[in-house]
Amino acid sequence: MIGEGDKAPSMTVTASDGSEIDLAAPGGALVLYFYTKYDTSCCTREAQDLTALAAEFAKAKVKVVGVSRDPMRKHEQFIGKYGLAVPLVSDEDGRISEAFGAWVQKSMYGRKYMGMERATYLIGGDGRVLKAWRKVKVPGHAEEVLKAARAA
Repeated sequence: MIGEGDKAPSMTVTASDGSEIDLAAPGGALVLYFYTKYDTSCCTREAQDLTALAAEFAKAKVKVVGVSRDPMRKHEQFIGKYGLAVPLVSDEDGRISEAFGAWVQKSMYGRKYMGMERATYLIGGDGRVLKAWRKVKVPGHAEEVLKAARAA
């Protein structure tokens, strides 16, 4: 599990906007948020909240990227359906979510299973994790991340 002060794993990801990002050296501040599944109520709200603040993140020179295990075609549908301004990354093989510790054991009605934990990381230009939010609750989260990003 990656925490504050840790170096982000060395891996390059391709986002839905075509950009390639080296997580260990993003070249500028990066918000990497993990969400469970496209087009679900909380994940949609989180993406919409971050989209609403996209211009503010851009002013702060911070790129925001979402990650889930959904295939890229589902990400493209999600972006189109809601007019999202936040690029998304497909983590179908789980290497990104596992490296960050966002792929965790969950429990529902006594049944245990593996799933994505809603988590957000603010990564500095040097690849160090400046702030980590685990078990994210969506209301107010985008604003909290923006505040931290402005202070970084």
